[in-house]
Amino acid sequence: MAVEKFLPVAAFLALILLLRHAPSVIAGDIVHDDDSTPKKPGCENQFVLVKVQTWVNDKEDDEFVGVGARFGTTIVSKEKNAKHTRLILSDPRDCCNPPKNKIAGDVIMVDRGNCTFTKKAKTAQTANASAILIINNQKELYKMVCEPDETDLNIHIPAVMLPRDAGARLEEMLTSASSVSVQLYSPRRPAVDVAEVFLWLLAVLTILCASYWSAWRVREAADEHNKLLKDASDEVPDTINTGVSRVVNMNMKAAVLFVVLASCFLFMIYKLMSPWFIDILVVLFCIGGIEGLQTCLVALLSRWFKHAAKTYIKIPFFGAISYLTLAVSPFCITFAVLWAVYRTHSFGWIGQDILGIALIITVLQIVHVPNLKVGTVLLSCAFIYDLFWVFVSAKFFQQSVMIVVARADGSGEDGIPMLLKFPRIFDPWGGYSIIGFGDILLPGMLVAFSLRYDWLANKNIRNGYFLWAIFAYGFGLLVTYVALNLMDGHGQPALLYIVPFTLGTLLTLGRKRGDLQVLWTRGEPERPCPHIRLQHSGEVSPE
Repeated sequence: MAVEKFLPVAAFLALILLLRHAPSVIAGDIVHDDDSTPKKPGCENQFVLVKVQTWVNDKEDDEFVGVGARFGTTIVSKEKNAKHTRLILSDPRDCCNPPKNKIAGDVIMVDRGNCTFTKKAKTAQTANASAILIINNQKELYKMVCEPDETDLNIHIPAVMLPRDAGARLEEMLTSASSVSVQLYSPRRPAVDVAEVFLWLLAVLTILCASYWSAWRVREAADEHNKLLKDASDEVPDTINTGVSRVVNMNMKAAVLFVVLASCFLFMIYKLMSPWFIDILVVLFCIGGIEGLQTCLVALLSRWFKHAAKTYIKIPFFGAISYLTLAVSPFCITFAVLWAVYRTHSFGWIGQDILGIALIITVLQIVHVPNLKVGTVLLSCAFIYDLFWVFVSAKFFQQSVMIVVARADGSGEDGIPMLLKFPRIFDPWGGYSIIGFGDILLPGMLVAFSLRYDWLANKNIRNGYFLWAIFAYGFGLLVTYVALNLMDGHGQPALLYIVPFTLGTLLTLGRKRGDLQVLWTRGEPERPCPHIRLQHSGEVSPE
């Protein structure tokens, strides 16, 4: 295969793969029980997010979010059990020495610095404070831990850190109001949120739609091929390619190369992550989304507007374009532009999912896995890629490169756009559950291949491979969500679970049924006339 043919395919798949990430939660990721921080008796709490609801002159006011310390008593989880307690400002501000002001069971607010967190908490506890709020000197939250050499950790009051902006607002309240009180509570997340169910359905249904569309196009072309053979045509004309004219078959070289390209792209994004770079990704996503949405709409509407779909007009720089495409394009462009403008609003996820699903379905029509051998190499490479950049990269860069990129840390955004997302409706902390495009697209190529094989081999749903493949994918994705919850929200690479189930099922079933050799090499059953083989325009042969 020529380099100029497989390089664009590998580059495109690399971009898709690096912008994928396991299902995860955007909000509240600091609640993890971080084993890298020292634990000891009296200093072994899990890090939990804490809601700090304020009341100014007995009227409900702003709510802030902090993080509980490794030490101190456990914060109540239900709002109804959280008491309204008066808030006072420490004097001295750092609370490294006994406060000069009188404290009678109040919550004391102190500044970070000049002594350890535990010393501040002990000083506040000795002064009869019921809880301590430590204001960070930065905008971010910080996990408060104990010093390795500390032994006296008899702390019996809650300790919570708040970001600098929250501290400035609280200080403003204290100086301008006669009475400020707070409630401290840490509501627990539900074990399963409806968002995860909907994301699972979106992923499975997207692969279902793409697989049936892909198989229908290939079978339509095969039927035309067989019809020509039955008519004893001496030559198969180029018209048989119209049904699958844009198909590009992957090969082993492209499958391996894209992992290298994906790693380079991922590391580049990791280093360049910033607001302007997110804007570039948004533009790229809009371009891909427009193309995907346009392709899906044209394919759907062409059933009713056949004449408009088959009548073309030449447009400068674009070539021949059907009238139907010309009519649909303004809607697709407007839709993508509106999403880009309003993407940060609460309803922005709807447009993002529509564009993303259309893009995934379109890619699955263009890029095909020709046989099980190429599919095995592709998914195995993606499996290794996932493991390295989610887990191993943390050993070299002190943080998981994949998770940093997926969350768009340091960019001011709540995540990159190349994700399907759904709001966590019943989660008291809000946020979104997400799944990366690659977690749908890469296994989807293998699932779509299984249905194309079934249809060309005239296998029914029970005797074929597709039903088993889509079931294995859905089960693997379900296991990913279970692992995510068991790991207390730590990011999990979905392909770690999806690849073994999906690929393992097809390999095992093919061997058991005696079809493995055909699946592994040809990827399609024997044609009635072996010396004539259906060629796809743009096909990349395995050689």
